[in-house]
Amino acid sequence: MANRTRILLLIPRLQAGGAEQVMMLVARGLSPNKYEVHLCEVTADGQRASSLPEWVTAHALGAKRARRSAIPLLRLVWRIRPSVILSGAPEISFVVLLLRQFFPRGTRVLVRQNGTVSAALAKGSLPRYTRLLYRLLYWRADRVICQTRAMAEDLAHQIGVPRKKIVVLANPVDLDGVRATKADASEWSGAGPHLLAVGRLSQEKGFDLLIEALARVREKFPSADLTIVGAGCEETGLKSLCRNSKLENVVRFAGRVDRPYSFFEGATLFVLSSRHEGMPNALLEAAAAGLPVVATPASGGVVDLLRERPGMWTAKEVSSRALGEAIVAALQALKPGERFHFDFFSPTQHKSPRPVT
Repeated sequence: MANRTRILLLIPRLQAGGAEQVMMLVARGLSPNKYEVHLCEVTADGQRASSLPEWVTAHALGAKRARRSAIPLLRLVWRIRPSVILSGAPEISFVVLLLRQFFPRGTRVLVRQNGTVSAALAKGSLPRYTRLLYRLLYWRADRVICQTRAMAEDLAHQIGVPRKKIVVLANPVDLDGVRATKADASEWSGAGPHLLAVGRLSQEKGFDLLIEALARVREKFPSADLTIVGAGCEETGLKSLCRNSKLENVVRFAGRVDRPYSFFEGATLFVLSSRHEGMPNALLEAAAAGLPVVATPASGGVVDLLRERPGMWTAKEVSSRALGEAIVAALQALKPGERFHFDFFSPTQHKSPRPVT
């Protein structure tokens, strides 16, 4: 096919998390009639993902870490000569922007910011020089893509990225996949209500807060239970917390599931317990299935999305007490099996990327 725009999508690896799944949806959504799509897994080393469309050309650099990928990445860029490069993770974006001056002339670089910068820097797990890398490198991008206006404002304020370079574009959601997947109410047992949470088992996801909140919820709803879908470094600690709270028989750890849609059918409520977030895919997928949602005020974007919408409740603060109170309020208001239609998934609600002014 002649005159197709060549696009290179860069991710750590396909199975890493939500940000990578977003890039997969982008790859699947680009028309093969208009675009020649290449997807590169920087820290993977070979096997093509079965879910990758046949029209997408896959590459794997096999780097142990993103910062060690510079030379093979530069070779790849010169070999395929993309018109546009889209990086899906900050650690890869730093490398791309460092290399930009060595790319073929006219190569445009877009970077996707997949979290709130101030929260990521404040938690202390990133190297001290990360803020400096943001400040020195992000201005080199043609555009920086944020999922919410709150994220964009935070990026401009914290890092000083020129507002004309920042655009707001919500994460894509596989509506057809969510709604077409055969749900299975047999995933659940007991009287319920059944609470569902999805995400990486890490400190920022706040599952410890949710387990503590569940103890409070069961004072009002003694048969309430919780299923957590996800894997991560905090699993041992969370299971210990369940034992200490005498909740080991009512909290189920389902492990990592590529598409947790099968849990949606029998769930009473989806809970987002994060301490900080950008715009989590799991929340959007649950909303696409019509699940009622309770969330912490993990970011301005989450608060804006849930504000004054039927079927959505926001805790007053990020704490187990506030989360428990919001869950109880939701359960008291909901009818058995109640589902909602959220208008932000309507085609008429779709908006093009907006610059931050």
